[in-house]
Amino acid sequence: MIKKSEKKTLTPKMTDVLVRPVITEKAMKVGENSQAVFEVLKSATKPEIKAAVEGVFGVEVVAVNTLTQKGKIKFFRGQKGVRSDVKKAIVTLAKGQTIDVTAGV
Repeated sequence: MIKKSEKKTLTPKMTDVLVRPVITEKAMKVGENSQAVFEVLKSATKPEIKAAVEGVFGVEVVAVNTLTQKGKIKFFRGQKGVRSDVKKAIVTLAKGQTIDVTAGV
């Protein structure tokens, strides 16, 4: 637990862990339940993601769930290509706290 008097200092690692927020209909739907969805580094662990969200947004994180979305096979001008794999994190916030990820859009 983080005490109110205790402030976390941002490190470059914290800001690099979160690649971008995921802004889709489904992500906005889970936002109603005090959750936020972020695209994160493939090598990021749950404690690193928790520390990054708490440090960047100044909120208390209750849980972090991660998933790896495998890249799709697509064809472009007859050539087969593969999209990159993406790791996403669904961050559950403490009751009553929110993150406005659409503020920069």
